[in-house]
Amino acid sequence: MKFFDIYNQDKKLHPRILGNIKRLFKKPEFILGSYVSIFEKKFAQYCNTKYAIGCGNGTDAIYLAIKSLNLKKNSEVLLPAMTYCSTVFSVIRAGLKPVLVDIDKNNPNISINNLKKKISKKTKLILLVHLYGESCKFHLLKKLIKNKKLFVIEDASQAHGAFDYSSGKRGLKAGSQGDLACFSFYPGKNLGAYGDAGIITTNDKKKYEYIKKLRNLGSEKKSEHEIIGVNSRLDALQALILSEKIKNLDFLNSRRRKIAKTYEKKITNKRIEKLKYSQGCVYHQYVIRTKNIAKLIKHLNKNNIPFGRHYPYPLHKLKALKNIFKNKKFPNSEYLASNGLSIPIDPLLKSNDIKKICSVINKFN
Repeated sequence: MKFFDIYNQDKKLHPRILGNIKRLFKKPEFILGSYVSIFEKKFAQYCNTKYAIGCGNGTDAIYLAIKSLNLKKNSEVLLPAMTYCSTVFSVIRAGLKPVLVDIDKNNPNISINNLKKKISKKTKLILLVHLYGESCKFHLLKKLIKNKKLFVIEDASQAHGAFDYSSGKRGLKAGSQGDLACFSFYPGKNLGAYGDAGIITTNDKKKYEYIKKLRNLGSEKKSEHEIIGVNSRLDALQALILSEKIKNLDFLNSRRRKIAKTYEKKITNKRIEKLKYSQGCVYHQYVIRTKNIAKLIKHLNKNNIPFGRHYPYPLHKLKALKNIFKNKKFPNSEYLASNGLSIPIDPLLKSNDIKKICSVINKFN
């Protein structure tokens, strides 16, 4: 049993992917080019947006999206205390001030109530993170910030295909909720490349045109550099791979949901706490919690059950950021980080393996 088996997931696609790569060798468009444009259009269509801009990775996607807003230095950006380091590093890299907000007690995403308390005159941007494939409560957020001049960027790196259900029915898709949205195609994502890759989605034509230049050293035409940009371009090889893999994304997400439903039903151990996921979740990770994480890890290792920690430290506890967030406390984020553990949610996990995972977890004491 593997935590995530990318080879098995993509095995049927390999002949088509390899055929496309052979065609790429004959038409040498290795950086950007028509293959990238084709995938950008496919992904924009998938997210229900007008535009998509490929880039080097998900971290760069966040940075490029923030830079396109042209915010004043040290403008405040609200973001969750529980996320991967890339989210906050991109804010700092862009010269802005990160302000952390705690997550909900039983949900991995930013708390709307806590967010409300943190909005000030200095706040210019809310950076949402759809952690573990669970869409943030965008419908509720939209009500909260109505008539406020605030930008919203989604870090949707773990939420390819997720929907917002905070209104009680299916709302907007991840990638189409904010002013801009950022995705990672790191190999382990729901839609993963075979290397680093990222993309930004938006309905704003001006931001689209600006980011296209910004990702390519400030240039759309060779040797013509209109702005100071960065080198963060999606290569054609990854675009070809992603163009094939996106065809299977909804099917694989449905498999993840099915496995998650089994976990919800079959994991009955009272020492295990389950998070509350919505109907629109795509379960990039399925995270459980326990007050004795070290003992659970030992138990899983003994029974050959693979697992992950996503993530063992909230942002304010990271060594690189301790001085920035000195003496800050975010109890819900701290509790999830300290006591959370990801169990396998590979979409092609065998039924016997799922039964074994549930059985082993239920025997934990």
